[in-house]
Amino acid sequence: MQVEIWSDIMCPFCYIGKRKFEAALEKFPKKNEVEIIWKSYQLDPNIKEQPGKDIYSYLAEAKGQSLEWSKKMHENVVNMAKSVGLEYNFDKAVIANSFDAHRVIQLAKKHGLGDAIEERLFKAYFTEGKNFADHETLAAIGEEVGLDRKEILSLLNSNDLADNVHSDIEEGMRLGLRGVPFFVFNRKIGVSGAQDSEIFLQALEEAGK
Repeated sequence: MQVEIWSDIMCPFCYIGKRKFEAALEKFPKKNEVEIIWKSYQLDPNIKEQPGKDIYSYLAEAKGQSLEWSKKMHENVVNMAKSVGLEYNFDKAVIANSFDAHRVIQLAKKHGLGDAIEERLFKAYFTEGKNFADHETLAAIGEEVGLDRKEILSLLNSNDLADNVHSDIEEGMRLGLRGVPFFVFNRKIGVSGAQDSEIFLQALEEAGK
């Protein structure tokens, strides 16, 4: 069985959804027969690096809301993450475009390291406050999961694999994607959002019939 997961590594619900899906997978009797394929998506393809601006102000301005509203929203997400064992440090979050990070994901997929790079990038952004606009940072993260540093930097200094990122996004839209995370089970069942693990388990069982 194939499970395709569209996500953005700067999407807080995508990391939470990953954990909830993993919990479901642990309960699935045929878990060793499941192939997970990560797909790229960008929540905001036009976002620019904004040194010195905190994530609370950024979201408040983007949504036309107050700073207090934004802080409350982030606090709720922190608690949601904590409930699945994740540590979110939004005070450290760096506003940047995730496109280059997605190109590194595409490279990792070619080496069978898709899940490893997703996990590492999520932690880098939400827990460690890493800057995805910085090529040296991305190279170091990629190297940690087994990619070649020179290959990463060569990729980032070109336009290679950009088409793969765009292709993933377009494919997701054709399948009915309206936001991420978006899980597609054997091209039979689509599940949107960081649902409870039981929902994911039901989808696994249904798609495996």
